[in-house]
Amino acid sequence: MPAALAAALHAQSGAARWGLELAQFTECLRASAARQFGECGPGAGEIERYLKGLRLEDLALAAACAAGLAEAWEYFVAHYREALYAAARAIVGAPRDEERARELADSLYADLYGVAGATGARGKPLLAYFHGRSKLSTWLRAVLSQRYVDLLRAGRREVALDEGDDDSEGARSGARIAVAALRQPGETRDPDRERYIGLLRAALLDALASVSDEDRSRLRAYYVDARTLAEIAKRRGEHEATASRHLERCRRELRGRVERRLLEGDAPQDGRAARPGLSAAQVELCFEYAVEDWPFDLKSALGRDGGEEPGVT
Repeated sequence: MPAALAAALHAQSGAARWGLELAQFTECLRASAARQFGECGPGAGEIERYLKGLRLEDLALAAACAAGLAEAWEYFVAHYREALYAAARAIVGAPRDEERARELADSLYADLYGVAGATGARGKPLLAYFHGRSKLSTWLRAVLSQRYVDLLRAGRREVALDEGDDDSEGARSGARIAVAALRQPGETRDPDRERYIGLLRAALLDALASVSDEDRSRLRAYYVDARTLAEIAKRRGEHEATASRHLERCRRELRGRVERRLLEGDAPQDGRAARPGLSAAQVELCFEYAVEDWPFDLKSALGRDGGEEPGVT
């Protein structure tokens, strides 16, 4: 990365306000670009356009917090705590359960800061995984909603068997509630929001159509049937870490296919006019709106399993 570009973005981000050094911010930029492009090897011009389109101020704040800089963390707590409480209240149905909502929101802070376990030692902060492609507030609400869904999935075995045959319904219902909570009260809606979501839906359906039966089974087990990684690994006769890597690969490949479809657009077909591709910023907006409002039926898109998973008797 050219030093002049990194210095310009560092200055634009306001990172100096938090005491985040140029070398630290440059590493964050490299990590974001690596996450975006992988091993594609894009040209310098494409990387520069991508980096200039990031939420630089949000990226600098997150990086400074992840680095443990006190002033940045104090600002983060002061400016984002209430937004997280508001999202948590919507998720759990407060004001009926204000205490539970606060517990849900507060449960994130140790992970965001990087406190690991009872020792209090700093592990890798969750904020280090923010790459600046969306607003920090949007990313935080998405993390909070996923935390809620994970809690539901972990607790689903506590539900009595006679309360329902589909023990994953609670997790799916929780996911719908969590996604609804991402919408900010009084938020002005982009008139193009529905168009972007529609384009993303079409691209995702197209990407899912090319997924192998094995990967389709993995995705369905985790996202539709709400099975844990340990359960998926046991049914497939593999280590839990292997199941996790396969699932992450599935997600990464799906994201790549969807992004390419959105960037490339559609050729004219069956009397329909060609659709030009979206810009990188518009593609990122598609994903951001999907996090905030995503009426996608993954269960139907994945279809029914073609048979038993390996290792099932």
